[in-house]
Amino acid sequence: MEFRRLAAGALAALAFLVTAPASGQQGTLTSRQSEALAAYQRALADFKSILAERRRQIEAKQPLPSLPGQPLYLARIAVISTYKDLTDAIPSRIGKPNKFEIPPAYFDADIEPLIDEYSRLFDIMEAPPAGAQNSPTPFKDVADLAFAIARAKGLAPEHAEVAGRISLGLFFAETNGKQNVRNARSNTYMGSFQTGPSEDRNGRRKWEALKGAIAAIDPELSARDDKEEARTRGTDQRFNHWTNVRNGVMNAHADLFRDIPGIVKTLPDPIDQMKLFELIQIVPTPTRSALKSGDLLNYRVSSPTVMKHLRNNSIFAFGQADRSRSSASFREILAAMWLFNRKFERAMGKYAEIRVR
Repeated sequence: MEFRRLAAGALAALAFLVTAPASGQQGTLTSRQSEALAAYQRALADFKSILAERRRQIEAKQPLPSLPGQPLYLARIAVISTYKDLTDAIPSRIGKPNKFEIPPAYFDADIEPLIDEYSRLFDIMEAPPAGAQNSPTPFKDVADLAFAIARAKGLAPEHAEVAGRISLGLFFAETNGKQNVRNARSNTYMGSFQTGPSEDRNGRRKWEALKGAIAAIDPELSARDDKEEARTRGTDQRFNHWTNVRNGVMNAHADLFRDIPGIVKTLPDPIDQMKLFELIQIVPTPTRSALKSGDLLNYRVSSPTVMKHLRNNSIFAFGQADRSRSSASFREILAAMWLFNRKFERAMGKYAEIRVR
């Protein structure tokens, strides 16, 4: 009953926003300004429409289409993108800060309820499968596994702590800190670290090669791993929080843990460190090349494929000016990853809680 009341309230809010007039409109607009305003209004109407449609389908328990989150995601991108074009054309439309910490030039705080509804729908569509094997300590697991892996790779404790904090940031970047989730935009990437089957297998193979060193450093963690391995026998390890985190870290990130001392010197901001490791998820080859270059921040990428992958992950994705970029330095890429800031701030807060305990 309470859920129905909340859903009804969300739909009422959507209905209000559909009919509410746009604020801050100018009396006389140039052709460019009029086009930008019309494009934003269309994008906003489309976003509201798909949100309402998906909510109706869920409430009616209707079958959802394949990849049900993709239209919502694309509609949200279009809203932010066209709003940036609008504020470029009409700077007076830049409004107040918003609770999502999105730069005001990209987002109208008045539509915060739409993003809240977007998040609620994804929570429903990405709910873990019935057989998912949760952990009572999901955040500590991430930090402990990364710390042990980093120590087995030869890092000193203070740099192994950085590895733990970075890995917790990746957990928030991939799933907002939710364990064992599915993916409403992909049939490939699943679990707490959102890995594909081949990535999961590769990480498991690398873990087996390192496990002897892990056992020597932390016998208690090794014993926990044995229990989780037994628990997952005959199942998809991506839906056991422990094994998916373990395999995900080993697959993509563990080999770079040895670079952490140098990374910390170049990027003293912990959030920038998390962003760099998230780029290993998004564009691994150029990120590794940038690390090897000796001039990480000024290393430039210009491949259309790389730029496309960045845009597909909300980097240089919003507004014509950003989308027209044909190249970017890593300094510019890190600065453009502002949509990750809030997630990484939450990860840092959670990591501080874990270490205090």
